[in-house]
Amino acid sequence: MVAVSDRRQFRDLVDPAVAHGTISSLDLDPESETVSLSDARGRVLAERVDADLDVPGFDRASMDGYAVRGRDTFGADEADPIELDLVGAVHAGTEPDVVVGEGEAAEISTGAVMPEGADAVVMVERTAEVYSDDGNESDEPPTAVVVRTAVAPGDNVMLAGTDIAAGARALGPGTRLTAREIGLLSALGVDEVPVRGKPTVGIVSTGDELVRPGEDLHSERGQIYDVNSYTIAAGVEEAGGEARLYPHAGDDYGEMERLLVEAAEECDLVLSSGSTSASAVDVIYKVIEERGDLLLHGVAVKPGKPMLIGEVGESAYVGLPGYPVSALTIFRTFVAPAVRAAAGLPEPRTATVRGKMAVRERYGEGRLRLMPVGLVTDADGETLVYPVDKGSGATTSLVEADGVVAVDPDTEYLGEGEAVDVKLFSPDVRPPTLFAVGEDDPALSRLLDRLENPRFLPVGSREGLRRLAGGVPDVAVVAGPVERDVDTVDLGGWTREWGLVVPADNPEGVADLADLVDRDLAFVNRGRDAGVRASLDAALDDLADARGVSQHDLADAIRSYEIGSKGFESPARAVARGNADAGLGLRATAERLGLGFVPLGTESVRVRANPKRTAKPGIEELKDRLVAADDVFASLGGYESD
Repeated sequence: MVAVSDRRQFRDLVDPAVAHGTISSLDLDPESETVSLSDARGRVLAERVDADLDVPGFDRASMDGYAVRGRDTFGADEADPIELDLVGAVHAGTEPDVVVGEGEAAEISTGAVMPEGADAVVMVERTAEVYSDDGNESDEPPTAVVVRTAVAPGDNVMLAGTDIAAGARALGPGTRLTAREIGLLSALGVDEVPVRGKPTVGIVSTGDELVRPGEDLHSERGQIYDVNSYTIAAGVEEAGGEARLYPHAGDDYGEMERLLVEAAEECDLVLSSGSTSASAVDVIYKVIEERGDLLLHGVAVKPGKPMLIGEVGESAYVGLPGYPVSALTIFRTFVAPAVRAAAGLPEPRTATVRGKMAVRERYGEGRLRLMPVGLVTDADGETLVYPVDKGSGATTSLVEADGVVAVDPDTEYLGEGEAVDVKLFSPDVRPPTLFAVGEDDPALSRLLDRLENPRFLPVGSREGLRRLAGGVPDVAVVAGPVERDVDTVDLGGWTREWGLVVPADNPEGVADLADLVDRDLAFVNRGRDAGVRASLDAALDDLADARGVSQHDLADAIRSYEIGSKGFESPARAVARGNADAGLGLRATAERLGLGFVPLGTESVRVRANPKRTAKPGIEELKDRLVAADDVFASLGGYESD
């Protein structure tokens, strides 16, 4: 391919339309190939296919009946039938051995070859057989047939070539081969077809911290699992390409250069993720400059500003951002259309829904914002739209969002109730039947499994109530002594035992909350939004009152008390790894992980509904499940139904 120098735009944020045009100018088209018919489904024809034979290749009966000469039946009806002599029978898949002459007929099956002399078929329902012994059935075959209707030549006959005639254009280039086209090709006797090749896309994730799923992860070294390689590979396959994963490159220039050049030699397109900004360690753009042609560096879009576009050798190259949400958003928006075009596939059927913003959203960065959003229905079934972007580094945003709202660069904010268009990630996307937020909990997870299509965001009890007050979710799950005056409807709940999770043999002999205050023990707490944290704070208040000191003084005495983890199992897992002497958690968690437990109390967990949506089927279903959840609570240690 030839690089066009005037396409170069180096380290300047360009308009998204320029990025689309630059990628479209790259040559990704693979060579065509020939595949067997059994492997052709979903592929795209590279050349026209003409029929080499008539389909069907013979005149055949289109129903069971009698092959006749049409003119012999003229005038026949129920009142005045015509009798024809039977001269034999013709069955499907056999060559006729009879000739139908004047005043004669032959029994015939659907799909059978029309015998010589016959030009029409009388359906069996309009006939009656005649036997030699005065019309009574016997062991002897019938000798004649009575015809009670007239047929014209060609009636109930499919002539040779009716389906498709020899020499006709059967399928054109660019046709995507589905079950229908495969059937036609089978009828033509085609056993292999020329198809457009799939563009091969090499995927290289960068960063010393990356570990492939399935390998050992060392979080203490700052390692994380490689998300982008697999999400982008799945996107490539969905777009009609063939993904090839390469070993992830560290932040070493030489290794990065080697991998990119190797991938460029083997693939039509190379995608990298990460190492696209201009920092000291983000040197991938330098590799492209020195070993290829860097056409573009930086797009005025959020997320995904530091995108690269270029060429390495004979291969096209696109550098995606490192954060998973940014990488996938940029891939879907800019790269996937180019992959589909190279594979000969049309743009997928898209769906756009119109809804109202459930909350006010500020924005004023002067870039096109591709804002991931979720959908929920209100009490009247109208669609509400809410932002779910928790930051480009949050992988859960990939699955919590239903689509994207494109926010114009000149937009400073979207007002609550403002109408927006949501481009859905798939035409099959539907709003959840129940949108719940709040306290994460083992019993809740089991209850949600019994609902049809729920969505739950584990934001904690306090944040859950705040969002419920804002009117977006259907229900909030609230645990512990959370103080907030919110108008809600209580659907039910349960109690759970909380306390300190310790190693199985409790080597430090932790007995109560006072041990955390009086001894230098490594402790892992929960975040302030968690209901169980509120229960611990209340217990520390009681201990402070008993000692005549402030709660603040006791909290200062506990190592890392103010540092809270988000996940409800995180403190227990820190204990299991040997990184803590005790962690705040539930008896159910300690038992599941095989750890020890020091009980400190029980707390109530309540499911509280938006009072304007109690008639929603999803809320009614959850309420019914709560009533019948005794088996759930019995299966968990320290749980009881209310």
